[in-house]
Amino acid sequence: MYEYTSSKTLFERAQQCIPGGVNSPVRAFKSVGGNPIFIKKAIGAYLYDEDGNQYIDYIASWGPMILGHAFEPVIKAIQKKAEDSTSFGAPTQLEVEMAELIKSLAPNMDLIRMVNSGTEACMSAIRLARGYTGRNKFIKFEGCYHGHADMFLVKAGSGLATFGIQNVPGVTEGVAKDTLTAPYNNLEAVNRLVAENKNEIAAIIVEPIAGNMGCVLPEPGFLEGLRKICDEERILLVFDEVMTGFRLSPGGAQQKLSIDADLVTYGKVIGAGLPVGAFGGKKEIMAHIAPIGNVYQAGTLSGNPLAMIAGFTLLNELKSNPTIYDELESKTIYLKNGLKEVFTAAELDYTINQYGSMLSIFFTKNKVFDFETAAMTNSSLFKKFFHAMLMRGVYLPPSAFESWFLNNAISYSDLDKTISAAKESLADIL
Repeated sequence: MYEYTSSKTLFERAQQCIPGGVNSPVRAFKSVGGNPIFIKKAIGAYLYDEDGNQYIDYIASWGPMILGHAFEPVIKAIQKKAEDSTSFGAPTQLEVEMAELIKSLAPNMDLIRMVNSGTEACMSAIRLARGYTGRNKFIKFEGCYHGHADMFLVKAGSGLATFGIQNVPGVTEGVAKDTLTAPYNNLEAVNRLVAENKNEIAAIIVEPIAGNMGCVLPEPGFLEGLRKICDEERILLVFDEVMTGFRLSPGGAQQKLSIDADLVTYGKVIGAGLPVGAFGGKKEIMAHIAPIGNVYQAGTLSGNPLAMIAGFTLLNELKSNPTIYDELESKTIYLKNGLKEVFTAAELDYTINQYGSMLSIFFTKNKVFDFETAAMTNSSLFKKFFHAMLMRGVYLPPSAFESWFLNNAISYSDLDKTISAAKESLADIL
């Protein structure tokens, strides 16, 4: 039986100096109940908390730890680069090499700008789309989360869904008015919005594989349909690949799905766990960014040398060993099939969505293809399942609306332990 004395004490202290005791809301465990676990270190596939408990990790820092925690080449590269100082606020050779590496991996990428987070990348991409097209409105999809910039918090997924927040204080009516929303996988709704807002829409932004309402896959023809609409209406198609970029394939979802976006946003993997983001695309569009264009975007820590060397080292590893993606997908499918057997034997209503190394369990018998169907999951059962798994050394995302992320340090023995833990957990809670 795991004990959490140190985590409990730390959470009590944290609530006296940090809002809610956490620096990102989902960490507070409000969706699943109980107190959050404070992590002390992580190595390979495992997390270790302040009480010394070990967990098989299915968050991977929400995606970037694709080769496992404390991956030795990345750690050594960061240590060496830190000797030269942690920031310059000036151009470096490493930024150039990083941009060249991303261009060599990602299709349809002429120019790329480094920023400091996925939120900043998505915010900047929409600003650029507006500046390029001279239009103000954009379409996003219910349940897709593109960061916490004001314009994205209209019917967003993930954290907002976890807390049941629909209308966000601080987001003005004017901002909300320019944000048009449609159900994910619903081309008819998109066509209707385009017709109702003729020549007013600058961009359509979408998670090509959604991860912020759980893992939700695009229906056949959905993304192709968006590409066609954008071509016909002179709208920019923006792929939010903060989660999927360099996780699903060397070229991300664009490469995996054979669809070119006009702009792409990145994060997570390109920093190997350090704060970083990026956005890029066709030269014709990116040339509107300052200093060569009039769309302003800036950041003192953009291209930070520690973030760049961490990401550069990881991406080089992925480029050199593309079979990693096949290995990760095989492990994810193995886990999915094992969990299916367990849930079926327990006579549960469930749906498992999986793509590459992303996976989600929904406790519902319905197919999950958008936010409305994702919200039909049995949250009460998920809460019990989460804690039962945690007590058996398996750390899942503390929300029914987040994708699991596998890392390649996870072994088949770890997967078997996870499947066994699921069987034991259900025996306890059902």
